Amino acid sequence: MDIKAYKMDGLGNDFVIIETKKRNPISISKEKIIELGKRDNIGFDQMIFVEEDGVIPNHVSISIFNSDGDKVEACGNGSRCVAKIICDKKKVEYAVIHTSNRVLKAQKISNNNFRISMGEPTFDWKKIPLSKEIDHKKINLKINDIEFKEGFALNVGNPHIVFFVENCFKYDLKKIGPLIENHELFPEKVNVTFAQLKDFKNILVNVWERGAGLTKACGTAACAAGVVGFEKSFTKNDTNIHFKEGFLSIFYDVAISMTGPVSDIKEIKIKL
Repeated sequence: MDIKAYKMDGLGNDFVIIETKKRNPISISKEKIIELGKRDNIGFDQMIFVEEDGVIPNHVSISIFNSDGDKVEACGNGSRCVAKIICDKKKVEYAVIHTSNRVLKAQKISNNNFRISMGEPTFDWKKIPLSKEIDHKKINLKINDIEFKEGFALNVGNPHIVFFVENCFKYDLKKIGPLIENHELFPEKVNVTFAQLKDFKNILVNVWERGAGLTKACGTAACAAGVVGFEKSFTKNDTNIHFKEGFLSIFYDVAISMTGPVSDIKEIKIKL
């Protein structure tokens, strides 16, 4: 069986996006997602299923699966890619995307540039979630005999911890990332960001994404870094978060908005 899908990326953070329907849903097993996600196969960071509301125009619900086959709650770059598909297909300038825990409003800025509202960050330790009540702004973790100090944990649709360091590329995230991701403090695992302050408006980041590994870019990590930079008084509330292939603009004023580029839409076939 062949199904139609789309391959897209936001700053190199790549996705397979599949349109499905309530009456005839498409289901792919965890094992198949893992197989397809390998870089010697189709290769992707996340697989996203998109279901149109059917009643309210431009409204869709999405389900997101990391390349390890686990379902997750949020994907900022992927949501912008979904927004482009909707806007191009419907010939409209906006879209509303329902995730498992948030409603995201997306706006077309230009052909391949989209702004999306990501909702409010959560700082409650139970909702991040953490396994115990501690100061979420000052988390110290000892990993491989290295102590990482004053990590800031929060939830921006999914759980994150951000460490501001002098050189975000100094540390080997392939080794350190999974150890922090799976630390006992994080019952639902955690996305890990090492952030480096460039100036009052610009932050460099190196990201280990929960369930996907070392990634070229991560939209929710950009949101988390922007929020933490402001909360620590390192930056303004309007920041550029820089990845290897470009940057995302984050504006934080109670809620978070993210603006950035997406790729063109490439149609592919998947064999099930």
